[in-house]
Amino acid sequence: MKTKKLHTQVAIIGGGPAGLLLSQILMRQNIETIIIEAQSREYVLKRIRAGVLEHGSVELLKNAGVGERIITDGIKHDGFLISSENKSFRIDLSAATGKSVYVYGQTEITIDLYKAQDKMKATIFHCVKDVNISDLNSNKSKVQFNCSKENYEITCDYIAGCDGSMGISKNYIPKKIKKSHIINYPFSWLGILSNTKPVNDELIYASHERGFALASMRNENLSRYYIQTPHTDKIEHWPDELFWEELCIRLPKPYCRTLERGKSIEKSVTKLRSLILEPMQWKNLFLAGDAAHIMPPTGAKGLNLAFSDIFYLSQGFISYYKKGSSTKLNNYSKVALKRVWKTVGFSKWMTSILHNSNENSLIERNLNKLELAELKKSEKAQKLVAEQYVGVAY
Repeated sequence: MKTKKLHTQVAIIGGGPAGLLLSQILMRQNIETIIIEAQSREYVLKRIRAGVLEHGSVELLKNAGVGERIITDGIKHDGFLISSENKSFRIDLSAATGKSVYVYGQTEITIDLYKAQDKMKATIFHCVKDVNISDLNSNKSKVQFNCSKENYEITCDYIAGCDGSMGISKNYIPKKIKKSHIINYPFSWLGILSNTKPVNDELIYASHERGFALASMRNENLSRYYIQTPHTDKIEHWPDELFWEELCIRLPKPYCRTLERGKSIEKSVTKLRSLILEPMQWKNLFLAGDAAHIMPPTGAKGLNLAFSDIFYLSQGFISYYKKGSSTKLNNYSKVALKRVWKTVGFSKWMTSILHNSNENSLIERNLNKLELAELKKSEKAQKLVAEQYVGVAY
């Protein structure tokens, strides 16, 4: 079978939000890209994930020409609630930092990015198979793949691996220099999506002796709820009625009384872990997003951290192609990892302080309660949390 030859400046592996945003930013600077994605466009658009955008993510999307609907259709949040022992207090993001976050689902972001990319006539291959990377240590690198029973080969200057934790890009970082830092948490999250009015107009992070719970939303009529469960629990162990009862127990009582229940339209179990892979680059290959780091959904940092990677990486490419300087590209991993470590650290702290499990000793549980009580009283501590929640500056 004859191989079709393609040429571009930056080949992007992964057509999710990170890969699409990188292409969008680069194409607006007249830098050529080609995106390849293992799944169909329909599959990508059905993925329902993170829905809270940091201040910096919103600004980045606006600057890329895809922020209009975030402002018009997204929900601006100036704070969130934390509860402990059925008593809640509010972290005022706006008062502490002068910034806010927006609730705007990943699906909507992906829709916006696809529309923008289509308008710019971006080259995007879907349902690709047998992806292979070669010649990373040469002037020109190559990406080979199969799509619709046709073989293709992209010759490019650089490759951006935005293909997630299950992707192939990270496997091309040599084992002798690759380090993986992993924490496996002793619990999972059971989440449901329902066509119900959110129980509160801001997120509620609830610490309870029976386990953590989160009340979130996608819009004014679409709610997203989570409860902490053991690893051994399966979706079939949790019919809707049982889930609502358990959620009601863990949320502060005033919210339990107003909780609107309904049939779940999506249900999932997620095992929690933190992972940082370093370095995030080798020769002509650069990793971004879940390909390089994973963390629990606590604090909604995953997508936001992917976008900060894209900011640093796009700046590196723009500096190289527009100014002829490789400095930012050469320093990409070092600079991006500084923010990665800070963000993963915040996610770990928030996860640890809000969850209970059989593996927690009594002293750990009491220390968590004490720390939450101190956080409730301390304006200085709340300011530190707020600064991390809205996102540290790029």
